[in-house]
Amino acid sequence: MAWFKKDPLTAGKDTRVRIPEGLWVKCEDCKEILSQPELTQNLNVCPRCQHHFRLGARARVDSLVDPGSFEEWDAALRSLDPLEFKDQKSYADRLRAARKASGMEEALLSGTARIGGHPASLSVMEFGFMGGSMGSAVGEKVTRAIERALATRIPFIAVTCSGGARMQESALSLMQMAKTSAALGRLARAGLPYISILTDPTTGGVTASYAMLGDIQIAEPKALIGFAGPRVIQDTIRQELPAGFQRSEFLLEHGFVDMIVERKNLRPVLIQLLGYFADAAAEPAHP
Repeated sequence: MAWFKKDPLTAGKDTRVRIPEGLWVKCEDCKEILSQPELTQNLNVCPRCQHHFRLGARARVDSLVDPGSFEEWDAALRSLDPLEFKDQKSYADRLRAARKASGMEEALLSGTARIGGHPASLSVMEFGFMGGSMGSAVGEKVTRAIERALATRIPFIAVTCSGGARMQESALSLMQMAKTSAALGRLARAGLPYISILTDPTTGGVTASYAMLGDIQIAEPKALIGFAGPRVIQDTIRQELPAGFQRSEFLLEHGFVDMIVERKNLRPVLIQLLGYFADAAAEPAHP
């Protein structure tokens, strides 16, 4: 039995402290509790263990380009539902939900910008829109961004974060693998550089097409990069996989990526690379 008297002002009232939703985040790696404002200020990288959380497409663009220089293209381009696909929900309903949740029309943001004063054409994936899956509209936006680089003779930069092809579009989605790869072939023949930035996760049809065709392959730390996931592969071959399999560090060791760059250093590295490409293009041709 409690020996103290109840406060008549609080009797019968819920006096628990209310913490606003989304104010605190638990790090997936070190399990520390982080404040969301601190995490946002640090580009969604844990200040304790440097774990790289996913970063939305618009925040990604803001972190890379010169302030005020980004000009979005093909903003209204969106996937339709030609197959009238339905599983537990209709594809049309899933698209509406994804647009509402992400604030974007599709799973990719594209446009032109300057990075350290150097012009570039960009395509940046939004994982929050149906897992960054590549459907017809995403493939078309990537292709148009490549073609814009060709038309204006500027470098092309892609940031990937994807679960792969969009199953609700079936073969129409798989066709985007060939289309984007063919466009990059034209870019290569024109002698224009392509920088591919692989973030967690980059998997499926995106990995099997344009994501791995960069002249320079950059990965963020510990990003999952591969076609099928490690669990699927292990169950298929019935063998234990090497430690760190399909992570950035494993791919760097085996020659699949050229460098691993922490998020805070991506912009300086891009400025350096774009400056090198600009100097190389300006050099007179040798007889």
